[in-house]
Amino acid sequence: MYVELTIPPFGVLKLKTNRRCIHITTIKEITEAIKADPDNAEYTAKGWDPLFHVLPTATILVISQAPGRIAQNTKTYFNDASGDRLRDWMGVTREQFYQSDRIAVMPLDFYYPGKGKSGDLPPRKGFMDKWHEPLLAMMPNVQLTLLVGQYAIKAYLGRSRQKTLTATVQNYQDYLPDYFPLVHPSPLNYGWQKKNPWFQATVVPDLQRRVQIALK
Repeated sequence: MYVELTIPPFGVLKLKTNRRCIHITTIKEITEAIKADPDNAEYTAKGWDPLFHVLPTATILVISQAPGRIAQNTKTYFNDASGDRLRDWMGVTREQFYQSDRIAVMPLDFYYPGKGKSGDLPPRKGFMDKWHEPLLAMMPNVQLTLLVGQYAIKAYLGRSRQKTLTATVQNYQDYLPDYFPLVHPSPLNYGWQKKNPWFQATVVPDLQRRVQIALK
């Protein structure tokens, strides 16, 4: 069963009612459709482009929360302290992260959501449901999917996740080979990392090993 969504200049698009998947077949078309979607009108009016990086050669997929302010302003995903820490955990250089043609980045929302009381606002509800599936279909070679932060973990693990973020990350092997859950690398979580030294001692080395295998 389908419903219809009007997105100029694409006209009426058919969406599956179960996952609301838009039937467009190229990354360029999806990018333009995202910009033309009325739900994103305020961002398009500001001249913002949706921030994501999807390519058919990707073997590693990073599913994250949403771009930060610096990332949106520089039009470069993970171009901040969180990105530096994430690359450190993965054991990759900045050049590898952006230019290897093996690492894709697909946030739950492709636009900076704004500032909240403590950190950035959460990604908008419904954005992932509309756009992730057609993009995932364009990456048939992904071997390792990183779920970065509680929002990505909740969205993709659902009820299979543990009662706490800490427990989910500590038991990351339960979700392999499909997903590798991680705490968000934001500076706001540095305290968490100090309280949980097992993360750096056991989780990060295994993550780096799996990243290197997927990059080959």
